[in-house]
Amino acid sequence: MEEVNQSFFWIKSEGEKKLATENLVPGNQVYKEKLIIKKGIEYRLWDPFRSKLAASIMNELKEFPFENKTKVLYLGASTGTTVSHISDIVGPSGIVFSVEHASRVARDFLDRVASLRTNIIPILQDARKPKEYFSVFGKVDVIYVDIAQPDQTKIAIDNCHLFLKKGGYFFLVIKTRSIDVTKSPKKIIEEEVAKLKTNFDILQLIDLHPYDKDHAMVIAKYRG
Repeated sequence: MEEVNQSFFWIKSEGEKKLATENLVPGNQVYKEKLIIKKGIEYRLWDPFRSKLAASIMNELKEFPFENKTKVLYLGASTGTTVSHISDIVGPSGIVFSVEHASRVARDFLDRVASLRTNIIPILQDARKPKEYFSVFGKVDVIYVDIAQPDQTKIAIDNCHLFLKKGGYFFLVIKTRSIDVTKSPKKIIEEEVAKLKTNFDILQLIDLHPYDKDHAMVIAKYRG
Protein backbone atom coordinates (compact mmCIF):
# COMPACT_ATOMS: atom_id res chain seq x y z
CA MET A 1 0.00 0.00 0.00
CA GLU A 2 1.24 3.43 -0.95
CA GLU A 3 0.32 6.63 0.88
CA VAL A 4 0.13 9.68 -1.31
CA ASN A 5 -0.67 12.59 0.95
CA GLN A 6 -2.64 10.84 3.71
CA SER A 7 -5.80 11.98 1.96
CA PHE A 8 -6.12 9.04 -0.40
CA PHE A 9 -4.24 5.80 -0.90
CA TRP A 10 -3.24 3.36 -3.61
CA ILE A 11 -4.05 -0.20 -2.62
CA LYS A 12 -3.30 -3.40 -4.48
CA SER A 13 -6.49 -5.26 -5.30
CA GLU A 14 -6.82 -8.09 -7.85
CA GLY A 15 -3.25 -7.44 -8.99
CA GLU A 16 -3.86 -3.75 -9.77
CA LYS A 17 -3.15 -0.52 -7.94
CA LYS A 18 -6.49 1.02 -7.03
CA LEU A 19 -7.54 4.29 -5.45
CA ALA A 20 -9.00 4.18 -1.92
CA THR A 21 -9.90 6.26 1.12
CA GLU A 22 -9.83 5.24 4.77
CA ASN A 23 -13.40 4.35 5.77
CA LEU A 24 -14.80 6.82 8.33
CA VAL A 25 -17.63 4.36 9.09
CA PRO A 26 -15.99 0.90 9.20
CA GLY A 27 -18.16 -1.84 7.78
CA ASN A 28 -20.33 0.60 5.83
CA GLN A 29 -20.54 0.57 2.04
CA VAL A 30 -22.12 3.45 0.13
CA TYR A 31 -22.32 2.10 -3.44
CA LYS A 32 -21.28 -1.57 -3.09
CA GLU A 33 -17.62 -0.54 -3.30
CA LYS A 34 -15.06 -3.09 -2.13
CA LEU A 35 -13.80 -2.80 1.46
CA ILE A 36 -10.20 -3.84 2.14
CA ILE A 37 -8.53 -4.14 5.54
CA LYS A 38 -4.76 -3.51 5.77
CA LYS A 39 -2.90 -3.43 9.09
CA GLY A 40 -6.19 -3.19 10.98
CA ILE A 41 -7.47 -0.18 8.99
CA GLU A 42 -10.43 -0.45 6.63
CA TYR A 43 -10.25 1.23 3.23
CA ARG A 44 -12.95 1.77 0.60
CA LEU A 45 -11.99 1.42 -3.05
CA TRP A 46 -12.86 4.64 -4.90
CA ASP A 47 -14.31 3.98 -8.35
CA PRO A 48 -13.33 6.57 -11.00
CA PHE A 49 -16.26 5.48 -13.17
CA ARG A 50 -18.62 6.48 -10.35
CA SER A 51 -16.84 9.62 -9.11
CA LYS A 52 -15.52 12.52 -11.18
CA LEU A 53 -13.09 13.50 -8.44
CA ALA A 54 -11.58 10.00 -8.56
CA ALA A 55 -11.51 10.24 -12.37
CA SER A 56 -9.58 13.51 -12.03
CA ILE A 57 -7.02 11.84 -9.76
CA MET A 58 -6.63 9.03 -12.30
CA ASN A 59 -6.11 11.67 -15.02
CA GLU A 60 -3.26 13.38 -13.14
CA LEU A 61 -4.92 15.94 -10.92
CA LYS A 62 -2.09 18.10 -9.52
CA GLU A 63 -3.71 19.98 -6.62
CA PHE A 64 -5.68 18.06 -4.01
CA PRO A 65 -6.84 20.49 -1.30
CA PHE A 66 -9.06 17.99 0.52
CA GLU A 67 -7.44 16.90 3.77
CA ASN A 68 -8.12 16.46 7.46
CA LYS A 69 -10.27 19.36 8.81
CA THR A 70 -11.10 20.84 5.37
CA LYS A 71 -14.47 22.62 5.06
CA VAL A 72 -16.18 21.82 1.77
CA LEU A 73 -19.35 23.07 0.08
CA TYR A 74 -20.49 20.41 -2.40
CA LEU A 75 -23.21 21.29 -4.94
CA GLY A 76 -25.00 18.36 -6.53
CA ALA A 77 -24.48 15.71 -3.85
CA SER A 78 -26.73 13.21 -5.67
CA THR A 79 -26.69 9.82 -3.89
CA GLY A 80 -23.42 10.70 -2.17
CA THR A 81 -20.74 8.58 -3.84
CA THR A 82 -18.10 11.33 -4.06
CA VAL A 83 -19.37 13.12 -0.95
CA SER A 84 -18.76 9.94 1.08
CA HIS A 85 -15.12 9.73 -0.03
CA ILE A 86 -14.58 13.43 0.73
CA SER A 87 -16.17 12.75 4.14
CA ASP A 88 -13.60 9.95 4.70
CA ILE A 89 -10.78 12.36 3.83
CA VAL A 90 -11.78 15.46 5.82
CA GLY A 91 -12.44 13.30 8.87
CA PRO A 92 -14.43 14.06 12.03
CA SER A 93 -12.99 17.61 12.27
CA GLY A 94 -13.88 18.51 8.67
CA ILE A 95 -17.30 19.36 7.24
CA VAL A 96 -19.00 18.64 3.93
CA PHE A 97 -22.02 20.90 3.38
CA SER A 98 -23.87 18.87 0.75
CA VAL A 99 -26.51 20.53 -1.41
CA GLU A 100 -29.02 18.42 -3.34
CA HIS A 101 -32.30 19.61 -4.83
CA ALA A 102 -33.98 16.43 -6.11
CA SER A 103 -35.93 15.10 -3.16
CA ARG A 104 -35.92 11.42 -4.21
CA VAL A 105 -32.15 11.41 -4.62
CA ALA A 106 -31.70 13.43 -1.44
CA ARG A 107 -33.73 10.87 0.55
CA ASP A 108 -31.41 8.12 -0.63
CA PHE A 109 -28.39 10.28 0.25
CA LEU A 110 -29.78 10.98 3.74
CA ASP A 111 -30.57 7.33 4.47
CA ARG A 112 -27.40 5.74 3.15
CA VAL A 113 -24.74 8.39 3.69
CA ALA A 114 -25.51 11.55 5.68
CA SER A 115 -27.30 9.82 8.57
CA LEU A 116 -24.20 7.71 9.27
CA ARG A 117 -21.56 10.44 8.94
CA THR A 118 -21.51 13.29 11.43
CA ASN A 119 -19.27 15.47 9.22
CA ILE A 120 -21.88 15.71 6.43
CA ILE A 121 -24.48 18.47 6.68
CA PRO A 122 -27.19 17.79 4.08
CA ILE A 123 -28.92 20.81 2.54
CA LEU A 124 -32.10 20.09 0.57
CA GLN A 125 -32.06 23.24 -1.52
CA ASP A 126 -31.71 24.60 -5.04
CA ALA A 127 -28.07 25.57 -5.75
CA ARG A 128 -29.47 28.64 -7.54
CA LYS A 129 -30.53 30.03 -4.16
CA PRO A 130 -27.37 30.01 -2.05
CA LYS A 131 -28.77 32.66 0.30
CA GLU A 132 -31.28 30.05 1.45
CA TYR A 133 -28.73 27.53 2.75
CA PHE A 134 -29.30 28.31 6.40
CA SER A 135 -26.91 25.66 7.70
CA VAL A 136 -23.67 26.88 6.07
CA PHE A 137 -21.60 28.84 8.56
CA GLY A 138 -18.36 30.71 7.85
CA LYS A 139 -16.32 30.51 4.66
CA VAL A 140 -15.29 27.18 3.17
CA ASP A 141 -11.88 26.01 1.90
CA VAL A 142 -13.19 24.24 -1.20
CA ILE A 143 -16.32 24.44 -3.34
CA TYR A 144 -17.00 21.41 -5.53
CA VAL A 145 -19.72 21.67 -8.17
CA ASP A 146 -21.27 18.75 -10.03
CA ILE A 147 -24.66 19.92 -11.29
CA ALA A 148 -26.32 19.42 -14.68
CA GLN A 149 -27.71 22.85 -15.62
CA PRO A 150 -27.17 25.04 -18.69
CA ASP A 151 -26.14 27.92 -16.37
CA GLN A 152 -24.06 25.69 -14.06
CA THR A 153 -21.00 27.97 -14.19
CA LYS A 154 -22.97 31.06 -13.16
CA ILE A 155 -24.62 29.11 -10.30
CA ALA A 156 -21.16 27.96 -9.19
CA ILE A 157 -19.67 31.47 -9.28
CA ASP A 158 -22.61 32.89 -7.25
CA ASN A 159 -21.97 30.25 -4.57
CA CYS A 160 -18.25 31.06 -4.53
CA HIS A 161 -18.92 34.77 -3.99
CA LEU A 162 -21.00 33.93 -0.92
CA PHE A 163 -19.09 31.07 0.65
CA LEU A 164 -15.56 30.50 -0.69
CA LYS A 165 -12.70 32.04 1.22
CA LYS A 166 -10.15 34.14 -0.67
CA GLY A 167 -7.48 31.79 -1.99
CA GLY A 168 -9.91 28.87 -1.65
CA TYR A 169 -10.13 26.10 -4.24
CA PHE A 170 -12.89 25.60 -6.75
CA PHE A 171 -13.65 22.36 -8.60
CA LEU A 172 -16.17 22.62 -11.44
CA VAL A 173 -17.40 19.64 -13.44
CA ILE A 174 -18.31 20.93 -16.90
CA LYS A 175 -21.04 18.70 -18.34
CA THR A 176 -21.02 19.88 -21.94
CA ARG A 177 -24.18 17.99 -22.92
CA SER A 178 -26.15 19.70 -20.14
CA ILE A 179 -25.04 23.12 -21.37
CA ASP A 180 -25.58 22.85 -25.14
CA VAL A 181 -25.97 19.75 -27.31
CA THR A 182 -25.47 21.70 -30.54
CA LYS A 183 -21.92 22.95 -29.89
CA SER A 184 -18.71 20.96 -29.78
CA PRO A 185 -17.69 19.94 -26.23
CA LYS A 186 -14.28 21.58 -26.75
CA LYS A 187 -15.89 24.94 -27.60
CA ILE A 188 -18.24 24.76 -24.60
CA ILE A 189 -15.36 24.00 -22.22
CA GLU A 190 -13.41 27.01 -23.56
CA GLU A 191 -16.44 29.28 -23.10
CA GLU A 192 -17.13 28.08 -19.54
CA VAL A 193 -13.48 28.46 -18.50
CA ALA A 194 -13.46 32.00 -19.96
CA LYS A 195 -16.33 32.92 -17.59
CA LEU A 196 -14.11 32.12 -14.60
CA LYS A 197 -11.16 34.30 -15.52
CA THR A 198 -12.49 37.46 -13.83
CA ASN A 199 -12.50 35.96 -10.33
CA PHE A 200 -10.34 32.87 -10.52
CA ASP A 201 -6.85 31.71 -11.43
CA ILE A 202 -7.22 28.54 -13.50
CA LEU A 203 -4.86 25.86 -12.20
CA GLN A 204 -5.77 22.86 -14.33
CA LEU A 205 -8.26 21.60 -16.88
CA ILE A 206 -8.74 17.83 -17.00
CA ASP A 207 -10.54 15.81 -19.65
CA LEU A 208 -12.41 13.06 -17.76
CA HIS A 209 -12.27 10.55 -20.64
CA PRO A 210 -12.44 7.46 -20.50
CA TYR A 211 -14.38 7.67 -17.21
CA ASP A 212 -16.91 10.25 -18.41
CA LYS A 213 -17.64 11.23 -21.99
CA ASP A 214 -17.74 14.95 -22.89
CA HIS A 215 -16.98 16.02 -19.31
CA ALA A 216 -14.12 18.14 -18.02
CA MET A 217 -12.97 19.19 -14.55
CA VAL A 218 -11.69 22.72 -13.99
CA ILE A 219 -9.63 23.40 -10.89
CA ALA A 220 -9.22 27.05 -9.96
CA LYS A 221 -8.21 29.30 -7.09
CA TYR A 222 -10.54 32.08 -5.97
CA ARG A 223 -9.15 35.61 -6.05
CA GLY A 224 -12.19 36.99 -4.25
